[in-house]
Amino acid sequence: MSKREEHVEKYARDLREKVGIEPDLDLLREVTIACGPSIYRRDSETVSTSDTGELDAVRDDFLIGKLGLPDDEHLMGGIQQAIRTYGRDNRSKYRPVLYYLLVKHFGKEGAFR
Repeated sequence: MSKREEHVEKYARDLREKVGIEPDLDLLREVTIACGPSIYRRDSETVSTSDTGELDAVRDDFLIGKLGLPDDEHLMGGIQQAIRTYGRDNRSKYRPVLYYLLVKHFGKEGAFR
């Protein structure tokens, strides 16, 4: 199994155990690929959801830049919903898992197919 596949399996396990959903592995794999090499660095693999600068980057770089969503007040609301879904108590929020939840929330699966 490749390193990337090991990461995809780890993220899928997180979705099953912490979120309670069975992930679409093909979509999760594509979202993981979109994260690039950040998944291989411990501090960039996770998102600090208490850091507003980091949440702004998620909005600007992923939601607007990658998914092509318009910049409006709904984006931060979607990010907050994804954080609640993932669980505020979960200290390590993996970037690909959070991005996967955002893709599902905004119905943008087509951006990866």
